[in-house]
Amino acid sequence: MLLLIVVFLAGVLTIVSPCILPVLPFVFARSDRRFLTSGLPLLIGMAATFAAIATLAAVGGAWAVRVNQYGRVLALVLLTGFAATLLSRRLSDALTRPLVALGNRLLPATPDGAPKSGLVASLLLGVATGLLWAPCAGPILGLVLTGAAIAGPTAHTTALLFAYAAGAAVSLGLAILAGGRVFAALKRSLGAGEWVRRGLGVAVLVGVVAIALGWDTTVLTRLSLSGTNRLETSLLEKVNGQDSHAAGNALLAATTGAGQLPVEGTLPSLGGATAWLNSPPLTADALRGKVVLVDFWTYSCINCLRTLPYIKAWYAKYKDHGLVVIGVHSPEFAFEKDPANVRRAVSDLGVEYPVALDDDYAIWRGFDNHYWPADYFIDTKGKIRGHYFGEGDYDQTEHVLRELLAAAGYTDLPPAGMSAMGSGVEAAPDETHDLSQETYVGFRRADGFASPGGLVHDESHDYTLPPTLGRNQWALVGRWSDDREKATLNSAPGKIVYRFFARDLHLVLGPGADGKPVRYRVLLDGKSPGANHGVDTDAAGNGVVTEQRLYQLIRQSDGISEHVFSIEFLDDGVQAYAFTFG
Repeated sequence: MLLLIVVFLAGVLTIVSPCILPVLPFVFARSDRRFLTSGLPLLIGMAATFAAIATLAAVGGAWAVRVNQYGRVLALVLLTGFAATLLSRRLSDALTRPLVALGNRLLPATPDGAPKSGLVASLLLGVATGLLWAPCAGPILGLVLTGAAIAGPTAHTTALLFAYAAGAAVSLGLAILAGGRVFAALKRSLGAGEWVRRGLGVAVLVGVVAIALGWDTTVLTRLSLSGTNRLETSLLEKVNGQDSHAAGNALLAATTGAGQLPVEGTLPSLGGATAWLNSPPLTADALRGKVVLVDFWTYSCINCLRTLPYIKAWYAKYKDHGLVVIGVHSPEFAFEKDPANVRRAVSDLGVEYPVALDDDYAIWRGFDNHYWPADYFIDTKGKIRGHYFGEGDYDQTEHVLRELLAAAGYTDLPPAGMSAMGSGVEAAPDETHDLSQETYVGFRRADGFASPGGLVHDESHDYTLPPTLGRNQWALVGRWSDDREKATLNSAPGKIVYRFFARDLHLVLGPGADGKPVRYRVLLDGKSPGANHGVDTDAAGNGVVTEQRLYQLIRQSDGISEHVFSIEFLDDGVQAYAFTFG
């Protein structure tokens, strides 16, 4: 229920976002009618259609996106016709005469003979508006869409999306009520009813043109994100009672005696794993009598990689004292579903404990999990006694493990504390200077994209640099194809440029479909990185993409400040997925 409320409030905030501007004329064009029979049906149609289309788009793949593109075209045609009726009363009478006749049969007429409601027409316009509305994917909507893509089509997914749309509808409804009074006053005081009507018609046509040109998903998105993201992040912070870097982190297991730890549920079935590494398949029943740490991770996730040194250290320290560690590998990107990729990563990262490949997210759903990394603590009776989401608080986590082991009768435990210092990409983050956030390159979750014209979906396109880049904005240069999760370079050379503020910059990359290595060169403010190079780049900025994984390209060592990062690929075919920082 709390999440529904938070998502609803995020929808309410869309009224202050420029992303809402293209649909405002469609909404205000009905503000001179009765709200219950005109404005309300329009908003209901808009909210319901958005929730349905967003659910399909989040879980149904590219076909759903294409279906919605056709729907957008039909909606634009419908709303263009609606604008024409506002501009010409004669055309309006001709087009609406059949609907008026039908309405008179279905609904009682008012004393002056006019139909009592344009309910059906309003609902139809609401459906059209819902097909066109493309709200900015801020932190909260982005979380909902990501969860929908992972969990699949569920009633909960649709409820969250409808809550978001309902929040937007509420704020728009208030605007309609206020706007209706303003327009009514204009008509009474100035006799300007016909001019108001024509003005609304022009506004609707402007909205149609803006959407047809893609401004609702490019220019206005960039204007919107800076303000609404701050508002949504603030909302998340207040709900979680934590700062933005720790949003969602919560160790619910108390640090008192194990007998006082809460019981959060029972260890779900592990039977949904598609394969196991380092172990034969494990079952919940076979794990009774053991303390179990279940760690959800995926090998390209920087937060997961920085947690690994501690997970590995606890496994080495307590495996002979009743602790079983299970790494549940739930992929974020398609290439992480390849068992060969995961097997290589497990070997390269030195992971020796059992790893369950959760390619179908069966174990993920069994735990009702929503985060990478996420740790769950299970006692010897198979009860979940606590959890922790994200990085940090490693001493407290070890304390909980020791409490559960002690309660299980293990009294000869090694001393607490460890020096699990990670190196390279596994090194602890520099949270003091980390002012840049994870940024996806695929259009489904892309944020801060600044190349002129915006991202072109699923088509090869020539991109250029904008005149300037603001902090946390990025751009493509060259001929790229951008799909839902990645950008692919069609012809070399090609660049990605990002203005960031953090100690480390990482980029999830992969070679082309043929697997051929891709050479690259990294620059920092137009110069070789020198001592600020990452583990996958030399001092001159040179490196090679040989496999699908996270690459550390920058680690600032001579003072941390804001820089413009660029990476030029000298061979075509490279695939870029996401930036992360630390």
